[in-house]
Amino acid sequence: MAGCTTGKCSPGDLAKPVKDGIASQNPVLIQALGICSALAVTSFVSTTLVMGAALLFVSAFSTLAISLLRKAVPHRVRLIVQMLVISTLVILVHLYLRAYWFDMSKALGPYVGLIITNCLILGRCEGYAMRNGPLLSFLDGLGNAAGYALVLLAIALIREPLGHGTLLGMSVVPSTFKPAMLVASAPGAFLCMGLVVWVVRSIWPEEEPTEHPEAQQ
Repeated sequence: MAGCTTGKCSPGDLAKPVKDGIASQNPVLIQALGICSALAVTSFVSTTLVMGAALLFVSAFSTLAISLLRKAVPHRVRLIVQMLVISTLVILVHLYLRAYWFDMSKALGPYVGLIITNCLILGRCEGYAMRNGPLLSFLDGLGNAAGYALVLLAIALIREPLGHGTLLGMSVVPSTFKPAMLVASAPGAFLCMGLVVWVVRSIWPEEEPTEHPEAQQ
């Protein structure tokens, strides 16, 4: 991103963090990050969409905040500050769901809180936001969270119809259809994720990272 070193970013420079997060450096497909919630919340599309939205909010604004604070934070306490920022944003999401969407809060259980420990967000704060400006960091957080959310949605679109016979709570299969309980179970989540990874990597072979070597740390 040489064009951004002078403070001026071209549209291509701004689009690159988003495209990398969704495709070439996808957190789930390429880096295998955040697998726990990827398997836990994908039984239903509705919970997957809410988890994806929560992750988008937390990831984008935590990387933005860390980038703004990076020059003021002593190196020895940077991880503590990053965790505090992420935790604060997750608590805001949790309180909002508890106050305005209690049923969804119960459906997600502890997994909203576990966003705090999602290595994807901490990795982008440490590996990217600490080295780049606020706008690029915001877009990087947004792109990586979007890539993560899209994979979760793909898994949920397989699991809910096959495992429960519904889509967004509405029946989408014949009355004679018997839900595949394996797909609705945790082992089924692994199988669906493996299927999605296999299909995507078959279509788009993995590329060596060019602009994000820190993602391998």
